Amino acid sequence: MAGRMIIVSNRLPVTVTKREGKFFFNPSAGGLATGLGSFYRETGGVWLGWPGISLESARGHEEDIITKLGELSCKPVFLSQRLIEKYYYGFSNKTLWPLFHYFLQYAVFDQKFWESYRRANRLFCEAVLEVAEPDSTIWVHDYQLLLLPQMLREKLPQATIGFFLHIPFPSYEIFRVLPWREEILKGLLGADLIGFHTYDYVRHFISSVRRILGFEHSLGIITTEDRVLRVDAFPMGIDYEKFAYAPEKKEVRQEIKRIKRRTGNRKVILSVDRLDYTKGIAERLKAYDQFLEKYPSYKEKVVLILVAVPSRTRVEHYMLLKKEVDELIGRINGRHGAFGWTPVWYLYRSLPFHTLAALYHIADVALVTPFRDGMNLIAKEYVATISADHGMLVLSEMAGAASELGEAIIINPYNFSQMIEALREALEMAPEEKSLRNYLMKNRLRRYNVNRWAHEFMEKLYEIKEAQQAFVATNITKELLKEIKENFDKAAERIEFLDYDGTLVNFAGRPEAARPDEDLLNLLRKLTEIPKNEVVLISGRDKDTLEAWFGNIPLNLVAEHGVWIKEARGEWQMIEAISLDWKEAIRPVMENFADITPGAFIEEKDYALVWHYRKADPELSAQRARELKEALFDITQNLDLMVLEGNKVIEVKPVNINKGRAAKYFLEKKNFDFILAVGDDWTDEDLFEVMPEHAYTIKVGFGVSRARYRAKNPQEVRKILKTLVT
Repeated sequence: MAGRMIIVSNRLPVTVTKREGKFFFNPSAGGLATGLGSFYRETGGVWLGWPGISLESARGHEEDIITKLGELSCKPVFLSQRLIEKYYYGFSNKTLWPLFHYFLQYAVFDQKFWESYRRANRLFCEAVLEVAEPDSTIWVHDYQLLLLPQMLREKLPQATIGFFLHIPFPSYEIFRVLPWREEILKGLLGADLIGFHTYDYVRHFISSVRRILGFEHSLGIITTEDRVLRVDAFPMGIDYEKFAYAPEKKEVRQEIKRIKRRTGNRKVILSVDRLDYTKGIAERLKAYDQFLEKYPSYKEKVVLILVAVPSRTRVEHYMLLKKEVDELIGRINGRHGAFGWTPVWYLYRSLPFHTLAALYHIADVALVTPFRDGMNLIAKEYVATISADHGMLVLSEMAGAASELGEAIIINPYNFSQMIEALREALEMAPEEKSLRNYLMKNRLRRYNVNRWAHEFMEKLYEIKEAQQAFVATNITKELLKEIKENFDKAAERIEFLDYDGTLVNFAGRPEAARPDEDLLNLLRKLTEIPKNEVVLISGRDKDTLEAWFGNIPLNLVAEHGVWIKEARGEWQMIEAISLDWKEAIRPVMENFADITPGAFIEEKDYALVWHYRKADPELSAQRARELKEALFDITQNLDLMVLEGNKVIEVKPVNINKGRAAKYFLEKKNFDFILAVGDDWTDEDLFEVMPEHAYTIKVGFGVSRARYRAKNPQEVRKILKTLVT
C-alpha cells in the first residue's frame, strides 16, 4: 500500500459555525464520512476541506480552529467570502451543477467564476502539499475539485491519486458546450483512477476524452501522452446496518409512534430531497394533484409528506423554485383538503436522523423522481429501513440508483401519467410482491454497502498504480542519454533504424501534410556525415514519397514496411517478387467502409492498401475500424496477407513483409557494435524483435512493447539524435 492517506473534498466531515463569538464543531454523519473514516485514520491520514466558515469569520482564530480540527484528523482549507461566492456558489453551482445535470438553460459561463474556481483548486493543492509525502495516497472528491488531480500530479508525480465524481457526468453533446472543457478533462486525467456511479457516466467521460483530447481507451484504460490511467464505475452504497436496525432504537420507535398518531390509518407517501431544480419536486406535486383528481377514492386516505431541505437559498433559480413549490402545496391543500385532512404535509428543513428513519419506516411509498441524479442515496436508505412487506419505492430512471434498484417501480419523471399510475400500483401492490422485490433490493444493498464501495475503489486504485510501473520504468533519463552518447562515440560501426510518422514527426490529418521540416533534414544529414555510421529510415510510406523527401541525403531507405529497399546512393530494389492480385479483393471492402465513414480515405501503395481515419468522427470511426478489421481478417485468412493497425490507420500487406525482415538485411552486412532502433506503433514491434541484446530499442509513446526504453514524443526522439551529432 502507498503512503499516507489523504481525503480531499470541498467540505470537511466537520462543520465549523460561529455564534456569539464562539466556534462550534459538529461532526457529519454522512455516508462519505462513514465510508472513508477508517481509511485515512488507519494510516495516520487526514481529511482536507473547507470547514464551512469564511476566512473573514475565522480571522484571528485560525490556529485554534486548525488545532481543534487536527484532533479530529481534519485540516481546514480557509476560503475568503469572495472566493466562496465565485468558486462555490458561482462556477461550481451555477456552471458545473446545471450543466452536468442537463439543465443547460441555467448554466452561467463567466470568466471570473472560472478564474476563481481555478484559484480555489490551487489553494486546495497547496493545502495538500503541506501534509503530503511523495508516495501519499490522495482521494479527491466531486465536481468542485475537477482541476485538483492534475495540479497534484505536477507537484507529486509519484503519488497515488484517485478521483470520484458524485454527480452525473453528462454526454459529450452537453459537455462540449463548456468553454473550459479541455482544462477540466486534463485536470481529471491527472488521477490514476477516476470513478463514477454508473457505466453510463463512464461511457460519457471516455467519449468526451476521445473526442476533445483525442486519447483512446481499451477496456477503461486511457492512454495519454505520458501515462495511463483507469476509468471505472463504483456505485456508492450506504451504511446499511445503520438504517436497517434504526427502527429498533428507542428514539426512532418513539418518533414512529408520534407520527402514526397524526397520520392514523392513512397511507403515507414520502418525498425527501434537497430543494433543487434537478429533483423534479414541483412535477412530483403536480402528479400527486392529478392522482387525487383521477382517483378521488384516495382522498382523505393518503397523505404526502414532503421534506424539502433548504439549498443554495441565495441563488435565483432556487428562490423561484421555493416560491413555485409553496404555491403548489397551497393550491393542492386548498383544492383537495377537508376538515381533519391535509393532503400535503410540508417540512422545509433538514431532519434529525431519528425522525428521518421513522418517516422511512412508516412510509407506504417513497416517491424519488429526480430529473437527473448521480446516485440518490435516499432511495437506498428508504429500502434499507422499511420492513420488506410494507413499503415500495417509486424511482426515476434518471437516478444512478435505478441501475441497482431494478425491482422498484421505475418511471420516467417527465411522464405524469406514468408517475400517477406508479403511485396507484405502489399503494395497491400485494404484500407478497412487495416482500419479494424489497428482499432482492435489501440483499443487494447489504452486500454492496459504503465500506465495500470505498474498499473496491482503493483496490482498483492500487491495481492501476502497480500496472503503471511497466510504463514508467523505462523513460529516457539524462543518465541514459549520456550512456547512449558514450557508446555511440566509442563504437567502430554504428547504425540507427528510424521510423518516420509518429517517431520523427507528429501525425497529420493527411499523410502528405507530414513533410519533413528543415531542422529534421539537417539532423539526418549530420548523422549520415559521421564516419562509420549508417542511418536507415524504415517507414510505411511509399518509395516515391521517401525519394522525393529524402533522396538527396545519403540515407538507407525502406518503404512500405520492407517491400522496397534503397541503400545509400543506390537504387530501389525489392527483397522478393510479390503478387498484387489480392488488391482486387481488398480494395472494394475498404472503399465501402470509407464511403460510410465521412473523413476516412484509402491510400494505395505499391504493395499495400491503407485505410486512414484520423480526420473522421472519433466514435464513428472507432466503430467502423473494428468492423473493417473483422471483415479483413475473414477475407485475408488464406491469402498470405496481414492486417496491421497503426495510429488511426488499418493497413493490409503481404504477410512475409515486415520491418524486422528489412532490418535483418542491413544487420547481416556488418558487425555493428552500436544499434539504435526507434518506432511508435506495433508495426515497429517486428523491428524491435530482431534487434540484438545490446541494441537500444525505443518505443515512442505508450503501450505494450518489446522495446527497452520509451520516449514521450517525436521531439524527445530528435533530442536523442541531436545528442549523437554534438
